[in-house]
Amino acid sequence: MAQAKAITALGITETEAIDKAKGGDSASFEALYNLHKRRVYSLCLRMTGNTAEAEDLTQEAFLQLYRKIGTFRGESAFSTWLHRLSVNVVLMHLRKKGLPQVSLEETLEPQEDGPKREVGMPDPMLNGSIDRVNLERSIENLPPGYRVIFVLHDIEGYEHNEIADLMGCSIGNSKSQLHKARMRLRELLVNSKPERGGGS
Repeated sequence: MAQAKAITALGITETEAIDKAKGGDSASFEALYNLHKRRVYSLCLRMTGNTAEAEDLTQEAFLQLYRKIGTFRGESAFSTWLHRLSVNVVLMHLRKKGLPQVSLEETLEPQEDGPKREVGMPDPMLNGSIDRVNLERSIENLPPGYRVIFVLHDIEGYEHNEIADLMGCSIGNSKSQLHKARMRLRELLVNSKPERGGGS
């Protein structure tokens, strides 16, 4: 056991827990659940903005993991593989729920009423010392379609081509939705700033 740190409550490594869970060992699967449940829940909550849905989707993600753990080949880190599986569970849920669709004409329309912006580039106006609570609340208040793209790209680090594959949309649509999400987020953040002159 000296070669790898024991990271589960069973005193075995994650790799050993994965191997045993593939063989149907429920205690090892429970150890993996306890190791990763908080991260999966956090992802589901950021993508849905709803605690009840996030709890249900976390359970669904681990149900999918139970069914599919035998297909894990170790080509990427287990946490990366589980992350992708969880994103897919949330996206399937959102598709079934029927996210409001935005027409391609609307999303790809050139923005002529302001300075030219490179869509998909970092937005310096979102940088700085923004209160984390206001930021989290503002992300939750984004329209669902915008929130999903924003979370996948700006928080989870997916590339536009990956988002296009996951969402079944064009790369241009992904970039446009992200641009609009950032603009909307900026409005929400401006409106969430406390009034000056108030006592604390």
